[in-house]
Amino acid sequence: MTVQKSLIFLVDDHPLVREWLTNLINQQPDLIVCGEADDGPKALQEISRVQPQVAIVDISLKSSSGLELIKDLTRVSPELAVIVLSMHDELLYAERVFRAGARGYVMKRESTQKMVEAIRCVLDGKRYMSGRVAAAMAERLVDGHNVDTSPIMLLSDRELEVFELLGQARETSQIAESLHISMKTVQSFCARIKEKLNINTERELLREAVQWQENRHKR
Repeated sequence: MTVQKSLIFLVDDHPLVREWLTNLINQQPDLIVCGEADDGPKALQEISRVQPQVAIVDISLKSSSGLELIKDLTRVSPELAVIVLSMHDELLYAERVFRAGARGYVMKRESTQKMVEAIRCVLDGKRYMSGRVAAAMAERLVDGHNVDTSPIMLLSDRELEVFELLGQARETSQIAESLHISMKTVQSFCARIKEKLNINTERELLREAVQWQENRHKR
């Protein structure tokens, strides 16, 4: 008897990660990778064509916005279950991706079995997140306050993306190209970030962004 396999689409700008995921998923008797892309525009085009049941999306894409891609996918393919693959377990991104429409959140350092569990979970119509993230979200709901009191939580999704790219030492022109917006728009975002973080100069903004990025990778 032939098993009907669920179609999985991969969006990650690292070929080795896509290869690892493909090998893992194709070993399962009821799952198969039907396509892959390394940025948002390609993903939207291919997902529209192949119609997968699940898309695994890296939140940190080099040439496009992972958060915006999730929002676009939710809008154009509401039946698609999106699982976010992230280097970080912080609520800063976890809450945002679920608000954007994702149904799962998996950290790259999790075991391979966790990824398979996440895929099966969202295919069953449920949400998936790590125990650590789930516990932090529950604490926030019960206590009625932000677990993370950092002013970074005040930033909008786009402002956060600009701030993260600044922390990677990207120039304004590079950020504009990566997020597919104008340089003037990037400058407007920077101005709002400075206001929210109580920063006065561009130099201070860059230093704060780099420091924040370094601290994240130390966790």
